[in-house]
Amino acid sequence: MRHRRAQRKFGLPSDQRRALLKGLTRSMLLHDRIETTEIRAKEVRPIIEKLVTMARKGGVDAPVATRLHTRRMVRRYVDSNVDEFVRVQGEGKSKKIARNPYYVVPRLFEVIAPRFVGRNGGYTRITKVGFRRGDGAPMVLLEFVEGNEPEVAPVAEAPQAEGRRGLFGLGRKRN
Repeated sequence: MRHRRAQRKFGLPSDQRRALLKGLTRSMLLHDRIETTEIRAKEVRPIIEKLVTMARKGGVDAPVATRLHTRRMVRRYVDSNVDEFVRVQGEGKSKKIARNPYYVVPRLFEVIAPRFVGRNGGYTRITKVGFRRGDGAPMVLLEFVEGNEPEVAPVAEAPQAEGRRGLFGLGRKRN
């Protein structure tokens, strides 16, 4: 029973549930939108909203101590095992150090939070997209509300071969 409990369990142990929510949060902050089940989106939405609010309050205008503290608070939740810098294979045997593209804290503070400076909440939107084919779970698109949305290239339709019918071209028309 979940009397007076705010969170959903997803049928998972607590450590796996936390890892699932961290992964969804990290993907949302990396890609600005994710497609997931409705229940997962409803569970991860408040987490993302709180992180964006924290990043807004600890932005460039805040005192240095506040900026450092908010970055540490965000990092404590989002990036548990992701390093900020990684060694990249360079020419020869030399290895260069570069920023990890999967480290989302700078992206949250430098790209996402400035988009919502004039907004006091409601940074995300949930749009229903249909049902998953395998088990019929309701699928949704969780995305940020405003700002520069990434461009999605249109997908060209594959040309259909003449006279092919059915699965793998079986059952061809006979003249």
